[in-house]
Amino acid sequence: MENLKLPVALVAAMAVQLAGGVWWVSQQAATIASLEETVEQFASKMAVEDNVNLKRDVQDNADYIAGAFDEIDELWEETDELWDEVASMATHMTSIMQLQQRVALLENSLKFLNRVDISKSDMR
Repeated sequence: MENLKLPVALVAAMAVQLAGGVWWVSQQAATIASLEETVEQFASKMAVEDNVNLKRDVQDNADYIAGAFDEIDELWEETDELWDEVASMATHMTSIMQLQQRVALLENSLKFLNRVDISKSDMR
């Protein structure tokens, strides 16, 4: 190995390749660091958006539930009105039935009176 002679061009080429390799690795490290920073920014932005979306969804659901309760209250009011109508109808039906009974009694009385009048007229 005493007479080891390396061409200058080979040594220069190796040095250039070594410098290029160091430069390439440093560029890759810088790119990775930049990408990590970008990922962190996206992660924090997504966390904020998730929080905002969650609050919006909770508010939307609360509004929906409040609207559902309002509809239920309206239905109960309508149901109460229907029960009042049913009670009123039942009262009217009872009144009509009582009136029909009275009319039937009057008709029977008139029939009886007509029979009596007819029988009295026959006797005269």
